Amino acid sequence: MRLEVNLGINSYGITIEKNSLKNLGEKVKSVFKGEKIAMITDENVNGFYGQLVEQSLVDAGFFVEKLVLPHGEKTKTLDSAIILYNKMLAAGISRKDLVITLGGGVIGDLGGFVAATYLRGIDFIQVPTSLLAQIDSSVGGKVGIDLPAGKNLVGAFHQPKAVFIDSSTLDTLPTKFFIDGMGEAVKYGAIFDKDLFELMKKNSYRKENFDFLDMDELIERCCFWKKTVVEEDEKEAGRRALLNFGHTFAHGIEKMEGYEGYTHGEAVAIGMCTITKGSEALGLTKQGTYDSLKELVVSLGLPSVFSAEKKEAVLEALWYDKKVVGSHINLILLKEIGISYMQEMTKEQVEEILSKGL
Repeated sequence: MRLEVNLGINSYGITIEKNSLKNLGEKVKSVFKGEKIAMITDENVNGFYGQLVEQSLVDAGFFVEKLVLPHGEKTKTLDSAIILYNKMLAAGISRKDLVITLGGGVIGDLGGFVAATYLRGIDFIQVPTSLLAQIDSSVGGKVGIDLPAGKNLVGAFHQPKAVFIDSSTLDTLPTKFFIDGMGEAVKYGAIFDKDLFELMKKNSYRKENFDFLDMDELIERCCFWKKTVVEEDEKEAGRRALLNFGHTFAHGIEKMEGYEGYTHGEAVAIGMCTITKGSEALGLTKQGTYDSLKELVVSLGLPSVFSAEKKEAVLEALWYDKKVVGSHINLILLKEIGISYMQEMTKEQVEEILSKGL
């Protein structure tokens, strides 16, 4: 399967192909004519696929500098970026060379940010290995790092040269992180695609059913919506903001939990359910939407609620979100399953919708 992200001179392809990592070197040669590659990955992914990918790149004639980082959200920092800058300089990586990010969303975001800023910007290719990265974060060019105050507060828009997706990597993905990715898949169905939403209700997208699932179809449907929105609104000036459904509360929840209590997809699932329950109670969403959303979320093994006692901490955390504009915040709501819209709200209105959603 192949999709094209049409962005003029920044256009690139998304290739979805099982068992394709062993041929990655030849695929990279089709879009990169240089010699040196900085391959950024984490300890977990390196253990499964690092040697395979590195050998494929070497066999294709590339010099490869493999840079391995610790696994997890706490790696997505400026300190990690500085470590990568220095190692790339020591390896002689120049502006005509390439970064490859091999891993999940953290590695894609961090590695993409390093590529966007190293020597004022060099090319990079995304090779996502987690479900969340394959269906969402690897496409669209949003890269960044976290600050102590919140997620993704420093970043850039830097489109990759290509995205190569091998869904067979999901076989080694822990169940927790398979479920994590399904949180973002639910988002796409909820905001854009009722048929996709119903497909997820019909097919049990759980890790124990992995051998019987057509994951490439799910990945392709989600990537189609992501690329369609990015083509319309590359820099998030309008419709692309709809992709933040559930994320405002999710980032507050993640920060409150120190990025350890919930995965990103779990926090998004809670955020989607909370905001939809609240907006439905206030007459902003069609009745029955929350029940339908919660039913799917729970069936996939995702959480749908969090403690009302933590409301104030979440509210405080979410006001550091990058979607805050002055004293207002732009929340994404559902009209119904498959139709979403943006609503500007004051702090008091956000408190009300959160209270109704708990």
